[in-house]
Amino acid sequence: MHAIEAKGLVKTYPGPGKTRIRALDGLTLSVARGTIFAVVGPNGAGKTTTVKILTTLATPDEGTATVEGIDVRTSPAQARRVIGVVAQRSGADPSATGRENLVLQGHLYGMSTGAAKARAAELLERFRLTDAASRFVRTYSGGMQRRLDVALGLMHRPAVLFLDEPTTGLDPESRAAMWEEITALAAVDQVTVLLTTHYLDEADRLAGRLAIVDRGRVVAEGDPEELKRDLETDSLDEVYLRYAGRRYSDATRVTEVAGR
Repeated sequence: MHAIEAKGLVKTYPGPGKTRIRALDGLTLSVARGTIFAVVGPNGAGKTTTVKILTTLATPDEGTATVEGIDVRTSPAQARRVIGVVAQRSGADPSATGRENLVLQGHLYGMSTGAAKARAAELLERFRLTDAASRFVRTYSGGMQRRLDVALGLMHRPAVLFLDEPTTGLDPESRAAMWEEITALAAVDQVTVLLTTHYLDEADRLAGRLAIVDRGRVVAEGDPEELKRDLETDSLDEVYLRYAGRRYSDATRVTEVAGR
């Protein structure tokens, strides 16, 4: 059994008049347990919609999706117990301290105060935030805040962690540190990681397998080295341009609502 399986996902949104914007058009992918899987593609390709469905924040019009064997549509509450989510925008309360944010997250997952404080202390040390634990989050640097975001996603020890653009806006040093943490999650903790990213070097460096998504479909999937070898190149940029380099047009995604 795979940690994540999506089959034939279709998702549309209201468009102009009687049209629909087709965000996903039969997307299918599977992610093995304890691995890092990257999803890359142009803006509007369907990456965020896919993550929303897999994390129970959106419902597909068609298709199925499971996380750790749990159907995200029929058992969303159960699915949320086994996943952690780090969105593009921080979910931390800026007017609370780092430690307070983590303890509150633990309470939301039913942890006792003692257990939540112990887990918070563990994560603060792991993400090098112990010295800043009593500071308000609004005083944190971008790198510190992003590390706290990941710690929040790991508070309840999820089996699967979703990272949506985890290093956007970070300086090179903070980005490299985040790469180390993400690598350790799979290698040491055996957490399955699905990340979306616009940085091809990030996908190349971190992912054991990646999917290139365009127009709501997976247009290429495989080990980064295999994909490069198939096109006789040493650059993942060339692979990306081959499969999804054309200009993306919203007009191609607008379809008449026939029979829906």
